[in-house]
Amino acid sequence: MESLSVGVVSYIIVKAREFDVKVDPVEENPGSDEADDGERIILEDFADDPTYQELHEAIEDLDDDAAYELVALMWVGRGTYDAEDWEEAVETAKQEATNATADYLIGTPQLGDFLEDGLASMGLEFDPDALRHL
Repeated sequence: MESLSVGVVSYIIVKAREFDVKVDPVEENPGSDEADDGERIILEDFADDPTYQELHEAIEDLDDDAAYELVALMWVGRGTYDAEDWEEAVETAKQEATNATADYLIGTPQLGDFLEDGLASMGLEFDPDALRHL
């Protein structure tokens, strides 16, 4: 990872986990063809939540290259890519980038776990004390 520090990723992991404990799983809407209905409901329900805002701002404050790497890291952590395919994952994140990167990542269940697994796959270690370092 060239543009993204372990400290920043660790901070995002901590905030993602704090946010995840507040989010109840949304039941599937059988009358809907849209796969992201639950994601949209969650994001709308928590728009005024301070934890959501801190997580959203942490992701939004990343420069483009760091944001691409964060998406790629999440993909590595959930198994979409292997660590050996890092450059391909980053390039795909760059090609598929939208202005809604924070919403995409926050709407991903288990974001914190995927990011921690991604760090481990890259031979890096999550720092649970990241909040003290930032």
